[in-house]
Amino acid sequence: MRIMVAIKRVVDYAVKVRVKSDKTGVETSNVKMSVNPFCEIALEEAIRIKESGRASEVVAVSVGPAQCVDTLRTGLAMGADRAIHVEYAGALHPLSIAKILKSLVASEKPGLLLLGKQAIDDDCNQTGQMVAGLLKWPQGTFASKVVLEDNKVTVDREVDGGLETLSLELPAVITTELSLNQPRYATLPNIMKAKLKPIKKVRPEDLNVEIETELEVVEVNEPPKRKAGVMVSTVDELIDKLKNEARVI
Repeated sequence: MRIMVAIKRVVDYAVKVRVKSDKTGVETSNVKMSVNPFCEIALEEAIRIKESGRASEVVAVSVGPAQCVDTLRTGLAMGADRAIHVEYAGALHPLSIAKILKSLVASEKPGLLLLGKQAIDDDCNQTGQMVAGLLKWPQGTFASKVVLEDNKVTVDREVDGGLETLSLELPAVITTELSLNQPRYATLPNIMKAKLKPIKKVRPEDLNVEIETELEVVEVNEPPKRKAGVMVSTVDELIDKLKNEARVI
């Protein structure tokens, strides 16, 4: 069985995000970029499944500008066998990514498609659900445990009330939660080997996918700064401020 994993290039989680002066987006020039943490967890799970003998190949996929090659090299260094880079320099939204993944699934024919549940830059949490709908595949979102058995996969998913267990027929789509695993660090020998692994380059038009702009960003602003707290001397004063100033009670 082949496993396909979608990984995204995002601003590193440790970087303080700054809004551009023209308010058209966030600053990405000369900013450290890395693999989206949720995508890293999805890739780690795919590699573990392969190491257990239940998969024969792990294919990493990334959609975006030329710099995504660095993201894919990281995935290859972690243990992916090969990679596909869908080159596109413009803005991309979840539905467009889902259409691209659907087309890649048609050509690669994986038995399992793994994605992070969301990206830390836009927090959309939509791509996995959309591609499952387009493929008409069963889906297990927010996965905290994944177990493959024969032609089925059992997924423990985190829900508001605790855990929900699903049994899905393969092929299926799974989106991963932070609690699923701890991604490995790429070792120096594997980083060197990753340079020799193949990265296939395609464009959306090669996949017969037309990129449509479903959304328009009007303006991006930083959240308002929090005001300093105040000290109160009595409970009555606290209640008065919560009621009349904060208006939360």
